[in-house]
Order: sequence, then structure tokens, then C-alpha cells
Amino acid sequence: MAKKKYNLHLKGYVGGGDFDADYVDYILGKNDGQEVNVLIDSLGGSVATALSISSAFRNHGNVNVHYVGMNASAATIASLGARHVSIDASAMYLVHKCSSLVFKFAQLNADELQSLIEECEQQKNDLQKIDLNIASMYAGKCKKNKEDLLELMRVGGWLSAKEALDWGFVDEITDNPEDSAPAIDDATISALASAGIPIPNVTKEKDGFFAKLISSLSALFANNHSSSKIITAMNKTFRFVCALLQVDALTSNDGKITLSDEQMQAVEDRIAALESQVTDLNNQISDKDSLIENLKKTPADDSTTVVDEGKKDRNFANEYVDSLNNARNMFNSIP
Repeated sequence: MAKKKYNLHLKGYVGGGDFDADYVDYILGKNDGQEVNVLIDSLGGSVATALSISSAFRNHGNVNVHYVGMNASAATIASLGARHVSIDASAMYLVHKCSSLVFKFAQLNADELQSLIEECEQQKNDLQKIDLNIASMYAGKCKKNKEDLLELMRVGGWLSAKEALDWGFVDEITDNPEDSAPAIDDATISALASAGIPIPNVTKEKDGFFAKLISSLSALFANNHSSSKIITAMNKTFRFVCALLQVDALTSNDGKITLSDEQMQAVEDRIAALESQVTDLNNQISDKDSLIENLKKTPADDSTTVVDEGKKDRNFANEYVDSLNNARNMFNSIP
């Protein structure tokens, strides 16, 4: 079976450089009217970005999303506008109620404390509205009651691929050879801790420091709801460079990106073209500066040569005197 080609690889933090709404719009625009395949592997991030991407998928109308690895939170919202959603047999899926950072360490008097209570109450109301909106979107995809989805979000447990299919979040389970099973390492565990996401039951790194503390950290994850950038994907989407090279993403290995001779030549040619444009613009500026200097040095024409061709024989002084006398006579004639 041939390896599937993806137009978009959305990985890492939703809202970060590799999961960016503007880049999604760019790729969808480039493939207007065509089928677009999207690979998602992300623990979540910005709800706003996820909603924007979901709408972009829906407006395009022909987007297929495939999940691999561990996907949670905003990463699950992003696919809700897709025409078809599949998930690798070994991948995992999680939905949960949204959260925001709450931190206050200060001495407050009664009035200040009341103000903080009102602020937190407003924040709670906003979160409830967002949860309700997201639950409605999930319910539309799953063809289930909104209340059932809210309860699932409240529990916030990891779903296997089969459970995600049973709920209706995905339309198909695949078992592609290139889709490796998710493995949890120290960096991923740390990311889960930062996002307040529970530890999934997958293969764990044996010698990692965090792996030795999973049981004690699990309680912390349940109560920690701060958000931060989660993982850095290996596929980098430098928008302008990718557009220049006509590729969807660049692969980074240990912080280094390798370009082919053909790609380097494309970059070289573009730089040369830009340098040529800069030279032309500088020459134009120089020519205009020279013209201005020459105009400054040229003596001005005598005012007697500036004549209205249609009025060469007119005596403007006499006309002024006549007009003034007429005005005076008109004034004197008034009773």
C-alpha cells in the first residue's frame, strides 16, 4: 500500500508555528476545489485557533483529517469541520472541559476580595459558555445529546481509537504501517502536566525521571489547568520559505533543516532577483535625486514670460481699476 500524501501536517501546540490558522488558510486556498488531506498529532492548545481551523475546513468542504499519536483538547476541535475523520488504530483521543489560568497571591481587604470573586465568577461563566458551545459541536459530529458530551468532557478520560469511533468523533479506524504507536517520554509527560491532561495508558520510557513518578504526578495533573506550549513538532512550516520552495513543510532533525541542491538554487535565484530589484530601485532614486539637483541649479524663467496664451492683450491693472470704480459707484448709488 502506497504511503498516503498529506497536504498539511498539524503537530505540536495548536496556535503555534506548526499548527497555525493562517498557514492552514494558505494551503486550503492553494488547493481550492481539491481534496485536502491533513495529519494531526497534537495535545491541544488555543481554542480560538482550533475554532478558526474547524471553520476553514468546513468552508473548504473537502478536507480529510487523520489522527495519529495522542490528540487532546483543541486538537480534537480542529477536525470538527472536516468532511471525513480517521484515526490510527494505536492513536488516542481526549476531550475535556476548557480551562484558563487562575492565580492570585496577595492580601486583600473585603472590597478587593469581592472584586476578585466577581472576576472569577465572570471567568467561570465564560468558560461554561465555551464548554457548551464545544459540546454542541461535538454533539453535531457524534449525533448524540449535548448533555452526554458535556459529561464526557467533565470526566476527561483518554479514549482508545475504538472508543473514539463508538462515540462518533471519528468515522474510520485505520492501521497504516507508517503510523507508529504513541510512546510517552519525559517531554510528553511534562507537556501533559502543563496542560492538565491525564497520563494515557501507553508505552512509557523505562528510565525517565518522570516515568518513575507517574503515579504521584497523576493527582497533580488532575488539578493543574495552566496552559503552555506543549511539544515542538519535527515538521516546520516556515510559511514564506515553504511557499518559495513550493512545499508544505520542512523536516527538522535535531534543530537542523537540510535542503536539496535544487531547493538551495531556488533560494539563491530568489535572493538574486531581490538584489536586482533593490539595485533598480536605488538607481531610480539616484536618477530622481540628480534631476532634483539639476532643477535647483537652473535659473527660474522671468515672470514676464509666464503668460496666459488666451489673454495676452489684457491689461490686468486697468481691469482692476475698472472693477474697483464699478464697485464704488454701485455702493454710492444705494439710497
